[in-house]
Amino acid sequence: MTVKKILTAPDPFLKQISKPVDEVTKEIQDLMDDMLDTMYDAPGIGLAAVQIGVPLRVIVMDISWRNEEGIKEPLYFVNPEITVKTKNLSTYEEGCLSVPDQYAEIDRPEECEINFLDYNGKKSTLNAKGLLATCIQHEMDHLEGILFIDHLSNMKRNMIVKKLIKTRKQSKKERIVA
Repeated sequence: MTVKKILTAPDPFLKQISKPVDEVTKEIQDLMDDMLDTMYDAPGIGLAAVQIGVPLRVIVMDISWRNEEGIKEPLYFVNPEITVKTKNLSTYEEGCLSVPDQYAEIDRPEECEINFLDYNGKKSTLNAKGLLATCIQHEMDHLEGILFIDHLSNMKRNMIVKKLIKTRKQSKKERIVA
């Protein structure tokens, strides 16, 4: 499999709405395998296809692999759709591979139900709670062109984007000088 480059904000590509997948083919499975390798390498716990430049409604996640045992339990979501969200909210400090080294507390429904196609194209339903519910909602935001920083006030979001631009400019200078 292949580790892909992860796009970072404020790349406008991250703002586009991802298109549904017609069928889970070998090509889509290869994409999910590459996404998983990219996510583990980053390291992260979730990744949407749009983050690697593929605007399709595909997500991979693994919230368990960073546990003490290091056991990997990947989840694959094609065309995910949230059908139920609870009114009760939970707050997690979120980060994002497309918004490196930036974190903020975000409120999201503490439970949700998701319909999706799995790795083999089988229709599935998942009832998610806690971190899993937060992660799936975060990744599904990507499919709509939404980053976690879009849930923040304009002032906080602008501060983060300015930091990202400054960091990007500094790393370009370092590459030219080196």
